[in-house]
Order: sequence, then structure tokens, then C-alpha cells
Amino acid sequence: MEFEDVARRGLVLIGCGKMGSAMLRGWIDGGVPPEAVWVRDPSPAPWLSEAGIRVNAPLPETPAVVLIAVKPQMMTEALPDLAAMGGGATLFISVAAGTSLATFERHLGSKAPIIRAMPNTPAAIGQGITAMIGNDRAGEGHLDLAEKLLRAIGEVVRLEAEEQMDAVTGLSGSGPAYVFHMIECMTAAGVAQGLSEELALELAKITVAGAGALARSAEESPAILRENVTSPNGTTQAGLKQLMNKENGLPPLMIRTIGAAAERSRELSRG
Repeated sequence: MEFEDVARRGLVLIGCGKMGSAMLRGWIDGGVPPEAVWVRDPSPAPWLSEAGIRVNAPLPETPAVVLIAVKPQMMTEALPDLAAMGGGATLFISVAAGTSLATFERHLGSKAPIIRAMPNTPAAIGQGITAMIGNDRAGEGHLDLAEKLLRAIGEVVRLEAEEQMDAVTGLSGSGPAYVFHMIECMTAAGVAQGLSEELALELAKITVAGAGALARSAEESPAILRENVTSPNGTTQAGLKQLMNKENGLPPLMIRTIGAAAERSRELSRG
């Protein structure tokens, strides 16, 4: 079994909202027995108990993994209850934004292997991407286990330094919201050109989804794919002339957007 140690010693999930639920379903599908999972959540979904998961029950002393999926503002309340598990035998994984490895070490102790991860909301349908980084106590085996668990919600990449997490937060962590707003803007632009809102929204959503799927599967770079769509003096070129304007088009706007989100992530990490 891929998760034999987890099945034997147990996995604790602190917080089981949309992200936690998506991961949990993936783990169970991947072979983690429901009875090996403990969930702590103030408003647990009925399906958890029905599936045989231990909900708000006393936690094991040294589970294989504790995954923390609470909102950052709830972190100070959640961590003290976990301090007794920080002796080094339990791997801690956090998917909470803006909470540094140093913060976890202050609460859990210097012996605890800790991995900080940043998923994004498409994880709810198994299409997310998660970036992760471990502290000095997190060895290759810990990183491999964390990656296997996090692959339940999509792709996983490893960072070289924790400082990169702020850029990841600004790009992929917050990125789905930028894409959703782009769909809103494309819809509004379609309505301005005479389409009904319903039709414009359908065209925008499927265009963005299809382009994303093509960009992911194609061997060509996004720049080549863009060029393939663009005929000289055609309609796409006319639109791109506005969008690619180096002074007031998408390039400088995206730099400011991701930069602002990354800086806010730094502010949250500093407390």
C-alpha cells in the first residue's frame, strides 16, 4: 500500500472545508482507510462520519501526518493542541496561506518536520497546482510523502527557498481569481458588442477553459500558440495590439497585479 505508514499510524486533518474535503476524498480513493483518518472541524459535513472517519474524536499521540487546512486567522487556536506531537515522529503539512515555517516551529518545536504548501482553488476538482517547501527537519522521505498526499488535488512542484512562496501566492495561489475576472471582463465586452449575457458568458468560459487545456497539453510554448492564432492584419492581431500594449496593456498590469498580491503575502507572513 502506498500509504502503509499513514494507514497504520493515522492521519489527522485539521480543518475540512472545500480544500480539506477535496484532499480527503483523494486520499481515500488512493487507499487510505477512512478509519485511519481523524478530522477536527467545528462544522463537519455529515458524509465524514458516514464514511467511517473519526470526527472530533481524541487524536492519536503520534500520527504519521497532521495536515493543517484552517484559515490563517484560526492558526493560533489550532496549533497549541498539536504541540505535543512535535517530537519529530509526526510530519506536519500546512496549506494555510501566510503562515511561515518559523511560525510553525515556534509552536511545534525545532524537532518537528514541517512542510508549507500553497495549493489553489481548482484543487477542489483535482485540477490544482501546489507548491511546497520543507524546513530543515523535513527530509526527502517527508517531501515524497507530502507530494503523494498533495497529488490528490492536482500537480505538485517543489520550491528551492521559502521566500519563493510569496511569488507563488501571487501567481498561482491568487491566479484563479484573475482568470475568473478575465472571464467577467470578456463577457462584458461581448455584451458591449451585441451578444446576450448568457451567450457571452458561455463563449468566454469555454474559450478560457479550452485555451488553458491546449496550453497545458501542447508541446509549443504559449507564445507560439498565440502566434498560431494570429493572422497578419487579422482580427486577433487587432485585439492583441490593445492587450499587448507595453504601457497600458496586459503585461504591465499583470506585473502590478501579481506584485501586489506577493507583497501582501509578505506582509501577512511578517504578521
